[in-house]
Amino acid sequence: MSQPWFLLEAGGCDPAINMAADEALLLAVARLARPILRFYGWTEPAATFGYFQKHAEIARWTQLRPLIRRPTGGGLVPHLSDWTYCIAVPPGNSWYELSAEESYRTVHEWIRLAFARLNLETSLAPEAHHDVLGQCFIGAEKHDLLWHGRKIAGAAQRRNRHGLLIQGSVQQQPPGAERKAWETAMREVGTTFLDATWETWKPTPSWLAEVESLAAQKYRQASFNEKR
Repeated sequence: MSQPWFLLEAGGCDPAINMAADEALLLAVARLARPILRFYGWTEPAATFGYFQKHAEIARWTQLRPLIRRPTGGGLVPHLSDWTYCIAVPPGNSWYELSAEESYRTVHEWIRLAFARLNLETSLAPEAHHDVLGQCFIGAEKHDLLWHGRKIAGAAQRRNRHGLLIQGSVQQQPPGAERKAWETAMREVGTTFLDATWETWKPTPSWLAEVESLAAQKYRQASFNEKR
């Protein structure tokens, strides 16, 4: 039985807007009553870091600015030329019911299949190995996506009463890979891997206003980003 999904192709956005938009999707997804996949990029260099990480440590690890605390967990992630996406899933959906590990495996298996559709062979990490704890793309977690043994995709998750939010990044893409082709492959693979049917989602004025409010009052504020 097919499962309807929304698709939002956001293009390049301000770093604070990107984090605010992802959180706003989590807050809206129960009302939307179907999962939504958002593709987006970055209008300037930035770094995001996990909700529970310490800002002072992150500031020592990278020269990238701004530093923005994500609404999800995970480690430090640099942004500019990476391919970023988020998935928001409503409560009651079969994906929402998965364990954290199985959810993580599912999203990276989806990406692996998309690269395979582009004739690029990748694999899931069979176990975790860490060179530097807290830095997402140094080392790998179990089920991260690898290309020739090097991590190229990771993600972070948050599950609450509103739904499940997954924020992911594809970095140092394999030679010959093009972002638009990968996004197309993600949609095409989703129709078989998830039985998804796609409908473009048009953000409402009220949702856009909520994004702007979250960016201004939270993700651009030192009181949030430096809270730990």
